Amino acid sequence: MTEKRCFLVLSLMLLLLHHSNILTAEPVEYYPTDLGNVWVLETADGTERVTYTIEASEERLDGREIALFKRKAETAGTDETTGEVYFVHFDDDGTKLHKVVAELGSVFGTATAILSPPALFFPASLELGVSWEFVLETEVILTGPVSVSSVYEVVAVEDIVTPAGTFENCLKIQLDSKTVSTLSASRTTSYQWLAPNIGIVKIETDQEIVFNLIHSNLVPDASTYDVTGDGVVNILDLVSVASHFGEVNADVDVNGDGIVNILDLTLVAQNFSD
Repeated sequence: MTEKRCFLVLSLMLLLLHHSNILTAEPVEYYPTDLGNVWVLETADGTERVTYTIEASEERLDGREIALFKRKAETAGTDETTGEVYFVHFDDDGTKLHKVVAELGSVFGTATAILSPPALFFPASLELGVSWEFVLETEVILTGPVSVSSVYEVVAVEDIVTPAGTFENCLKIQLDSKTVSTLSASRTTSYQWLAPNIGIVKIETDQEIVFNLIHSNLVPDASTYDVTGDGVVNILDLVSVASHFGEVNADVDVNGDGIVNILDLTLVAQNFSD
């Protein structure tokens, strides 16, 4: 490299080391909504698992293309699963909910709730103190009409350690639900933690059962940033990427966009080993 180019790259490296958060221009997403996203969470003993996915759908509601946000709960040693399918669309305000189909198990069957107009499921912008709510009306076998009121609030910012990694500055969201049927009324409180640009990494149910993230396609493999192959992501990897700045080089193009640039330097700097 020329002396001028070396100076430019070294300057960028120093900025990245001290101000990498400033150079990341993309807004933070606490629930990334790309089709194909997957989050798998388990209890510490591995006996219970919850899987979240975002999938394509051929269905259209209110003239909009719909995606399927699915939650499936499984218990080891049993074949039965429960969960919900949320029919949603995405716009500038966030994720909008049109319909919910809940699989409640062999006793209670399937329940469907339709929201018209669609309700805000998750806001596009989340920060401490933000809250939102919606109500579902449905019919359930054995109980008849059921109303579920859900109130969400961002109550804390915390660092979360999971088998899939450590996630900083996660938003802790409290969910207060009230369920009313012809037979009874009940209230529950549960929690979920969302990591920046990753999504859900931890859940605590109303029964205080804790699930932690074990796998997600959104969690980077640290080896991607270890371009020198020495088992650690450090200044040597940053120097290696910087030495090919502006080139087409798949070996150090860590984000795979076809060119080695400031985005690759940023990713390597942000994934330095502890």
